Amino acid sequence: MTMYDRMVAVFAEKRGTTATPNIEQEVMQRIALAGLHRGGFFRHAAFYGGTCLRLFHDLPRYSEDMDFSLIEKRDDIHIENYFTPIIEEFRSVGHDVDIVKKDKKIFGRVESAFLKENTEAYDIKFQTKKNIKVKIELDTDPPLAFDTEELAMQQPYSFMTRCFTLPSLYAGKMHALVYRAWQRRVKGRDWYDFEWYVRWQVPLDFKHLQERIHEFSGAEVDKDTFMTLLREKLATTDIEKVKEDVKGFVDNPRELDIWSNDYFLQLADRIVFCQD
Repeated sequence: MTMYDRMVAVFAEKRGTTATPNIEQEVMQRIALAGLHRGGFFRHAAFYGGTCLRLFHDLPRYSEDMDFSLIEKRDDIHIENYFTPIIEEFRSVGHDVDIVKKDKKIFGRVESAFLKENTEAYDIKFQTKKNIKVKIELDTDPPLAFDTEELAMQQPYSFMTRCFTLPSLYAGKMHALVYRAWQRRVKGRDWYDFEWYVRWQVPLDFKHLQERIHEFSGAEVDKDTFMTLLREKLATTDIEKVKEDVKGFVDNPRELDIWSNDYFLQLADRIVFCQD
């Protein structure tokens, strides 16, 4: 049994399930982080997004993509520079992978809503299991004013990963929830994560949120304006479409039974902000 197989078996047992594609994706994500660490990537970049929240803070839903941000704006750091340690890390646990550049023209509507020209995006794919893959993205010209911390990962070996702090992660999620261009799809996973942040009373880093909004639209938004926009989004979005998006990423879809537009409006009233 390879190290990869042992990791899949351990995490499947922990989740009380079998070796599903979601479990294998999570193992791949951990191995990719290990390779990036070994290559020195986290001297220059930080992990953020839903997968960061899942792997380091036990968010109770699965997450597909791995999002990274440079910690300062520069044009000499690229995710391609770290392909070799990623590939070697996978080989060390018993699998060969290919890393394939994503074609931005064929991204789905939800994905492309925030995929900037200065975002590098690639898929990590097994050579023998083409249906299981992990997408990695690096923002090389990111909105700043975020905070980071070093968090420990213990599989496939013990190492530290630079991550956005919870308040800064929260800011990125609220920007996505309000400003993502939905068109005919709704990313209910944003709503699930919003509920999680409110449940655990994580303070929202509004300075980083303002930085993201300004970089995205050029707007200067105060708290009252943002809360008005948030409540409008929560009140008018089709809640059934929200549920439909997220139900495949949770072990118990019954936890979504309480979801309604009014429920999320009540959650908005419970948002707490970081102290200025």
